[in-house]
Amino acid sequence: MRYRLHTCVAAAVATLVLGACAALRPLQTAEGMLGAPQNAVRDTFGTPTETYQLADGTTRWIYSKQPLGFEVYAADFDANGKLTRFRQMLTEKEIYEARPGVWTKQDVAERFGRPREPIQFYPLMKREAWSYRLYAGAYMPAHFSAYFDERGVLDRTMIILDAIGGDARDSSK
Repeated sequence: MRYRLHTCVAAAVATLVLGACAALRPLQTAEGMLGAPQNAVRDTFGTPTETYQLADGTTRWIYSKQPLGFEVYAADFDANGKLTRFRQMLTEKEIYEARPGVWTKQDVAERFGRPREPIQFYPLMKREAWSYRLYAGAYMPAHFSAYFDERGVLDRTMIILDAIGGDARDSSK
């Protein structure tokens, strides 16, 4: 009986530690999980906020920390349901891969997730804007906006630094 109790306590502590690592260091945690099945990823990171079946056969799970957080993570799985890639999508590198005139709202959603901030419409421009919070450069709070024309095609993207701040990592401001 005593051995069983210790085993249960040890399992509970291990689960808490793994959960804390996943929350505090998601990229490092996922790196050690490459090749793991979808259920292991779900057990570690929780239920994804969105799932997509990509054209190349990859399944993508989005883990959005928006609108208050600055991250959107993507977990990609091969046809066998094994984790092949896990990365932070709201980086300048990922944003600069957007293709105005080619990408649609679906392409943007598959890459960055659906926006968690209110969608804006600018009648004079006849453009709809999706906005995401991110860190640009050396951890400068910023907003990434994707603008779509009336057909739902990406017209332009923009990164604007947040001059007021709003850095959730520094509570002294």
